[in-house]
Amino acid sequence: MSFETVVVTDWSGASTPSPVRPSKDAIWIGVACDGGVTTSYHRTREAATEALCALFAAEMDSGRRVLAGFDFPFAYPRGFARALTGRGDPLALWAEIAARIEDGADNGNNRLDVAAEINRRFPGEGPFWANPLGRDIADLPRTKAGYANPFGERRVCDDAPGAQPVWKLAGVGSVGSQALLGIARLEALRRRFGAALSVRPFETRDTPVTLVEVFPSLIRKTVADLAEPEEIKDRAQVRVLASALRALEPADLDAMTREGDPEEGWILGLGHQAALDAAARAAAAPPLVPPRLRNDCFALPQGVDWVPVDAALDRLRAALHPLTATETRPTAEAAGRILAAPAVARRSNPPRPNSAVDGYGFAHAATGEGAQRLPLVTGRAAAGQPFDGAVPRGAAVRILTGAILPEGVDTVVLEEDTATDGTAVVFDGPVKPGANTRAAGEDVTEGAQALPTGHRRRAPELALLSALGIGSVELFRPLRVGVLSTGDEIVSAPDLPARPHQIWDANRPMLLSLARGWGYEAIDLGRVGDDRARIAARLDEGAREADVILTSGGASAGDEDHVSALLREQGTLSSWRIALKPGRPLALATWRGAPVFGLPGNPVAALVCALVFARPALSLMAGAGWTVPQGFAVPAAFSKAKKPGRREYLRARLTAEGAAEVFRSEGSGRISGLSWATGLVELPDGAAEIAPGTPVRFLPYASFGLV
Repeated sequence: MSFETVVVTDWSGASTPSPVRPSKDAIWIGVACDGGVTTSYHRTREAATEALCALFAAEMDSGRRVLAGFDFPFAYPRGFARALTGRGDPLALWAEIAARIEDGADNGNNRLDVAAEINRRFPGEGPFWANPLGRDIADLPRTKAGYANPFGERRVCDDAPGAQPVWKLAGVGSVGSQALLGIARLEALRRRFGAALSVRPFETRDTPVTLVEVFPSLIRKTVADLAEPEEIKDRAQVRVLASALRALEPADLDAMTREGDPEEGWILGLGHQAALDAAARAAAAPPLVPPRLRNDCFALPQGVDWVPVDAALDRLRAALHPLTATETRPTAEAAGRILAAPAVARRSNPPRPNSAVDGYGFAHAATGEGAQRLPLVTGRAAAGQPFDGAVPRGAAVRILTGAILPEGVDTVVLEEDTATDGTAVVFDGPVKPGANTRAAGEDVTEGAQALPTGHRRRAPELALLSALGIGSVELFRPLRVGVLSTGDEIVSAPDLPARPHQIWDANRPMLLSLARGWGYEAIDLGRVGDDRARIAARLDEGAREADVILTSGGASAGDEDHVSALLREQGTLSSWRIALKPGRPLALATWRGAPVFGLPGNPVAALVCALVFARPALSLMAGAGWTVPQGFAVPAAFSKAKKPGRREYLRARLTAEGAAEVFRSEGSGRISGLSWATGLVELPDGAAEIAPGTPVRFLPYASFGLV
């Protein structure tokens, strides 16, 4: 079981409201969840209780489970609960205390009188002691002098360093008053939330809200080390402990909540201080920044000239690694994002056996061959409206699609196969056992992995995770892709005038759109002329703001190829001459540690290289793993004699008969062919003779994530 939200409350037994200005020895609440940790200050127990109720309700509505810790004892030494209530159940003692305590909205309370009243039930002076008031209270000793306690002085867990006995009602370190007033408030929460709330270790069932006893002094040194300048100690305690508990492995935290004595209770984390300290420091540490690439990661072996496509892809895959940090976000806000950790089902789907049809449910063992007549019970079972009770053997119940199978029902007959007069239902047998029912967990079982790390979330995944009660998931931060165009001949926007020797920028809008369509954060680095200083400045900007940079143009070895020259001089550059058509030159470099893909300036070649090389590389860096486009064999609707030596990609689309036709020209300057096509035909590296009907491999645009 995992807790998406952790709450730590530093309680107070004050008899008057705390100061308006946040102060020590008041109520502080720390909340650690997906977005970090927050704290709040509350002047009265009434205000704090209402704040907790609102928080619990909101988290439950969002499908997030809450672990709420309170820094006062949840139970008393062995024997006290039974002596006061006749039962050894500490929760029965909660109800008894709550029935006696009066705690007003202004913190006025009768805790000392209640303690005295309880003392009167036992011989001697005790077990409660310490009266700080100006008036005497019969049977409540002011000090421990002459004190006689018929019960143990401490619980087993109160041997923790700094823990105080629960009988002490006043003075330094006393928790007795906090316990009496706190238990009464927690009992009110139990009544308010009913079966949605449990108290550990007394109750072991999994519920949306779980209460536990905490003791921030278990990690007091770590709290002191991590406290902010001038921070109030109580605030630091709830902030650091909430963060530490939230940072623990879910299975470890769940196991800790179940430790302890079923009568005396337990302090959460006792015996695990080292783990709590480590978790607190890890939560406070700055987020890890993934390493940048090695400067020589794209270097080719000596003597390599032309690089086959498959070899280039293998080298690219080996050189790269995921670059993004992670964050936890609500499921509903994570469309298009990539999972950084497996998503595990909080409960089975479906959670209970249910009906797959509208019809009538019954126990199969009560039926046989031939015509069957079963009396109908009163009522029905519907989705969201379960049948209240059990269906007797030999009877049937009206049941609708999605309804939980009532006790006594294991088979459903389809409504269309029955006849009824409202008091009985008839149908022909035999009926197959379990017919028209769905088993609990037949889709996904509780605790099973619903989706793996690296899975990109689409609408179907949102439906699955929501159905499994997974309210939040750990995600990779979106990859930031910078796109830069260079060249004096480029005019950045179509609404600007272009001279005859100039062209409007086609590559930058295309590449930005690709990046967005692939689910990344596209960063427009604009257009820069053939000025090395300005290009260097723009690359610096890209290295600061983006994880990876795509450039187009200037990546070859000509006089005006300033991008490649600059990368060679000030960064690292490997000019890969890829054995493919179109798009032979591909510059792969690092600039200030950021990978740079120098794509060809021709839009057709730029798109082909982006689909073939940049898409799988960016997917790997984003955390989704290396992607391979899915193609399929179709008959050719064209003729071509291909020479050996290069892999070729032809703009193509399928005819009505399912054959691949190619664009009328292979010229890489014919941009209209990109729009005309719905995919690419991939021709192999070797020689090939293509005639109509010859099988060729067709790669739809959609297989490259281009839709």
